[in-house]
Amino acid sequence: MISTKTDLSTLNDKQREAVVSEDKRILVLAGAGSGKTKTLLQKLIYLIEEKGVSPGSVLAITFTKNATNEMIDRLIISADTTQQYESILVDKRMSKADKDKERFFQQKKYKWIDGLTIRTFHSFCYSILRNYGVNEFDNKFRIIGDEKRDEEDELSKHVAPETVFEVVHKLLIEQCEDTEFLLRLKRYILDYIIDKIHLENKDKKFLPKDGKYFTTLDGTKVRSKSEQFIADWLYRHSIKYEYEPLLNVKDFSFHPDFFIPEANLYIEHVSDKSFSTKDKEEQFQKGNLLLVKTFESMTKSSALFNHTLDSVVKNRLPANYNKIVSLTYKEEFNGYHEDLKDFVTQIMRITDMIKVENIDLKTVLENARKDQHERVRHFYELAIPIVEKYIHYCTDKSYLDFNDLILRSTSLFQNHSDIANKFKNKYQYILVDEFQDVNNLQVELIKLLLTDQTQLFCVGDDWQSIYGFRGSNVSYIIDFEKHFPNSKVIKLNLNYRSTQNIVDASNEVIRHNKFKVDKEIHASKKSEHKIVVYAGNSEEENIQFCFDKVRELLDDGLTSEDILFLYRRSKMYLPYFFRFKDENIKVQSKTIHAAKGLEAKVVFILGLTEGYGGFPDIWLEDRIFQVIKKANHDLLMEEERRLFYVAITRAKDKLFLITEKGNESSFLKEIPETFTVKTSIPIKSVVEKIITCRKCFSQLEKLWMVCPYCGEKTNGEEIKVSDKV
Repeated sequence: MISTKTDLSTLNDKQREAVVSEDKRILVLAGAGSGKTKTLLQKLIYLIEEKGVSPGSVLAITFTKNATNEMIDRLIISADTTQQYESILVDKRMSKADKDKERFFQQKKYKWIDGLTIRTFHSFCYSILRNYGVNEFDNKFRIIGDEKRDEEDELSKHVAPETVFEVVHKLLIEQCEDTEFLLRLKRYILDYIIDKIHLENKDKKFLPKDGKYFTTLDGTKVRSKSEQFIADWLYRHSIKYEYEPLLNVKDFSFHPDFFIPEANLYIEHVSDKSFSTKDKEEQFQKGNLLLVKTFESMTKSSALFNHTLDSVVKNRLPANYNKIVSLTYKEEFNGYHEDLKDFVTQIMRITDMIKVENIDLKTVLENARKDQHERVRHFYELAIPIVEKYIHYCTDKSYLDFNDLILRSTSLFQNHSDIANKFKNKYQYILVDEFQDVNNLQVELIKLLLTDQTQLFCVGDDWQSIYGFRGSNVSYIIDFEKHFPNSKVIKLNLNYRSTQNIVDASNEVIRHNKFKVDKEIHASKKSEHKIVVYAGNSEEENIQFCFDKVRELLDDGLTSEDILFLYRRSKMYLPYFFRFKDENIKVQSKTIHAAKGLEAKVVFILGLTEGYGGFPDIWLEDRIFQVIKKANHDLLMEEERRLFYVAITRAKDKLFLITEKGNESSFLKEIPETFTVKTSIPIKSVVEKIITCRKCFSQLEKLWMVCPYCGEKTNGEEIKVSDKV
C-alpha cells in the first residue's frame, strides 16, 4: 500500500486539517471540485494506517450503491500496487457484472478494506434489521419498492413479489367494495381530475360549447353542480333518468332538466341563473304532466336536498321497484384507469412524505379537514384509509419499503438499548458522504449511533443540495453546529476541476442565495476561455449552433465522453437528441439531477429560458402535499439556483449556456459579463439601404453611373447612401 505520509503530502492545508482532526463532530464543507471524496477516503486510510484504528470500528455511509462501489474502488486502487484493478475498471470490453465480481474478489483480498462497513443508508439498515431486528419486526422481511429491482445487491435478494403501486392499487379496489367509498372516489376523479372544477381559469378552448361542464357518475354531462347532485342521487338509487329530453306538449318544444320514466315525473331545477319557468309550467299543465321543482337554496344542505329528492321521487316509483344498488370497481372506472393511476401515485407520494416527516396519520387527516378547499379535504378523506391499509398490509406480509428500513431501525435503537449500545460501541468513527442530502429520518438514525466518544465526520456542500423534492433538508448542513453541538466546520475552498471564469461565475450565481454557508471558492486552473452564452432566435438555431460546435470540438480531438449536455427536464433535449442521432454523433446527456458528481471537459446547459418549461422551473406542487409539508417559493427558487450551480460546476474547461433571444433566464443575468462572451445570429435589419443622388436627392439604382433626373455622376464618393424604414 502507498504510504499515507506520502498521500498526506498531496493534500492541501484544509484537506490535511480535516483528515488529521481529532474533533468529535466535524463537517467538511467542500465546494464543487474541491476533492471532497479524496478527503473522505484519505480520512479512512489515515484512521487505519496512521491511527491504527480497527476497520470494524469504522462506518462510512453513502446515498447510492454507485457511490459505495466508487468508494470501494478507490480504496482498492490505493492498495493495488500493480495498477491492474484500475485498468479493469476502465476496460469497456468488460461487463458491469464482471466488474462487480472483480470488485468483490479484490475487496475480500484486502482484509482492511473488507473489514470496513461501507454502505448506503438503506443497506446499513437492512443489515441491522436482518440480523438484530427480530424484536422490532419479522427478520425474514422482504423489500417492497416502486418497481421490481433487478440489481444484484444485498437488498435485491429479498424483494417482495409485488410493488408499492400494485399493493396500493389492490387495496383501493378492495376499499371500493364499500359502495359509498366507490362513489365518493368516482366523484373525486370526475370533479378534480376529469372536469377540474377547482381551476378557475380553465383553458376556454377545451370547455364544452353547450355549457355542460360537469360529469355525473354515469358519465352524463350536465350544466351545474346541483344538476350533477340530482343525477348522482338518481344513479346511487338505480333510478333511470333522461337528462334534458326533448318535449313538445302543444305550443313549443323545450328541454326539461330531468325525466324519470318509472315515476312518469319531470324535474326542473331552478337556480339564480335559470330563465323563468312560467311558460314551461303552463305546458306541463296543458299536458297534465307531473312536474316537480327543486331550488338552489335546497343545495346548501345536502341532507335537505337528499330528503327532498327522496320524498318527491321515491314515493312516485312502483311499489315493487328494485332499489338494490350493485356497483363494481371495474364497471365504474372503465375509461378512467389512467386517472386512477394518478390518484394511486399521489397516495404513494403522501405515504412517503408522512414517513419522512414522521407525522401521525390522525394529525394529517385533522390538518386536511381544516383546509379551506374541499378538493384537499376530499382527497385525504379518501386517501388516509388506503394509507392505513397499506401500512397494515405491509406489516402483515412482512414487507418493508425504503423509508421503513430507516424508521424500523430507528425504532429498534430507541426501544432496545442493548442493540443500540452494541452499535454505539462498535462504530467509533462514522463518516457520512453527501451530507447536504440527508433527511429527517437519516439524521435521527445518525444521532442514535453517536456517543461522546464517537467521531462524526460529515462531508458535503450546501450549495449542491438539490433533492428537496425527495425530502432532503438542507438546514442540517447549513445549521450543522445547532444539530451537532461543539462541532468543527472546515471549508475546502480550492476547486481543482474548473477554470477561473467558470468558478468565479458559479460563485456569483450562488451569492444570490440567502440560505447558505458563505464560502469563497477559488480555482487552481487558469484559462483564457470565457463562458459562451448563445441566444438563438429559435430552437432550430440553437440546435444548429450546438451541432456545429460539437463537430468542431470532435475535430479538435475531443471524444464524445468529453462533452456533456445538461438540462432541467428531459424533454428539453429531445430535438437535440434526434439531430445528433441523424448525424450519427453519440453527445453524453443527462438531467442536472442525474449529473451530480460527474464532470466533463465541455458542458452545454440547454433550456436557459424564463417562465414555464424553462430554467429556473419553480414547481409549487399541488396544495394536497402542502398539508404535510409547507412549500416556500423563495426556498424553492434557491434550490433551483443550487441546481444551476451544480450544472455550471460540471464543466472543466469550456461552458456553453444556451438560451433564446428575448427570453433569457434570470439566472444568466446573475453572471457578470466579465466572465462571459455573448453570441447569436444578428436579427436582420428592418432598415433598407438605398442610394440617392447627392444633388437632387432622387432615389437611384445600384448600377447607375449617372442620375437620369439631373445628370449628376454617381460613381465613387459622390454616391450617398441613406436609410429608409
